[in-house]
Amino acid sequence: MSLKRGSSVESIHRVHAVVCDGRGRILMRAGCPDFETFIRSALKPFQALPLLSSGAAEQMNCGERGIAICCGSHSGTATHAREAFKLLWNADLDPSLLQCPTPPGATSPLEHNCSGKHAGFLATCKKMAWPLNSYLQGSHPLQVEVNRRLAELLGLPAEELVAARDDCGAPTFRLRLDHIALLYAHLGSSSHAELEQVLRAMLAHPELVAGDGLFDTELMRRAHGQVVSKGGAEGIQCLSRVGEGMGVAIKVEDGSKRAKHAVALHLLRQLEWLTPVGLQELEEQVLLIAPGVQLEVAGALRFQET
Repeated sequence: MSLKRGSSVESIHRVHAVVCDGRGRILMRAGCPDFETFIRSALKPFQALPLLSSGAAEQMNCGERGIAICCGSHSGTATHAREAFKLLWNADLDPSLLQCPTPPGATSPLEHNCSGKHAGFLATCKKMAWPLNSYLQGSHPLQVEVNRRLAELLGLPAEELVAARDDCGAPTFRLRLDHIALLYAHLGSSSHAELEQVLRAMLAHPELVAGDGLFDTELMRRAHGQVVSKGGAEGIQCLSRVGEGMGVAIKVEDGSKRAKHAVALHLLRQLEWLTPVGLQELEEQVLLIAPGVQLEVAGALRFQET
C-alpha cells in the first residue's frame, strides 16, 4: 500500500495477510503466508488461558471485565488501571509486584498498557503457589504453561517455539503468519471452552481491550459481536469471524500502525465482515489523514490454490 501527498507517492508499505480455518488450512492470502514475525500483543488472549485453566479466574470471581483487561493493550485510563488493580486486590496481591514498566508521565505500572496481562499472570501464580518475583522468566512454570498451550493450539512441539522478550518484559513468540491466523481461527471458532470465555469477554467489553477511539475497540463495537480484533506492535493486526472458525493475520513489514489499520479495513470490506456504514464510520474515526493526503491499498486477498 502507499501514501500519496497530492499526486506523488511519499511512502510505500509492504504488507502480508493470510486467512486460515481452524485446521490450519490457508483459505486466502496476500503476500507470503509463511512470513515470520513476532506476534507481540496479539498473543494476549492466549496468555490469559492459564488464568482460566488454573481456576484463578473463578476463585477471584473476576468476571468478563477481568478477563477482558488481561487481553487488553489498553490506553492507561483510570478505568483501565482500576480493572487491573481489582484483579490484584481480589487475589490479595500488591501492585508493587507488577513487573511491567511505569509509563513516562505516569505514577504506577497499573497505567501501563499491559498491566491487565501482568495482573492476570500474578493472580495465576498466586493460585498455583508459583514464585511471584520471577513470573516473566521463560523457565517459570507460568510461561512454560503458556508455551505449552500455544504449541497445543498450533499442533507443534513446544520446544520448536522461538520466544523473545516483549517491551513489557513478558515473552512473546516468533511465528509464521499462517500460524498466527490459525490461533485466531481457534479464538473465533467456539470449539475451545476457555477460548470461548476469552472471546466472550473481549466482545462484551471492547473498551477494555484497547480504549475509546482505538481500532480494536471501535471495530468490535461496530461488528456487534461478529468480529473479534486484537492488534500488536510493529504492524501486527489479527481478526476473527465469530462462529465461522476463520482467522486473519496481517503484518506490515515496516511496522506501520496506519498501514495495518488501512489494510484491515480493506480486507474487512472484501470479506464483508462489516457493513458499509460501519466501515465508513470506522475509517473516519481511526484513519486520521491530513487534507491532500491519501492512503491507497493495492491488491486483495486471493483464494489459495489447492
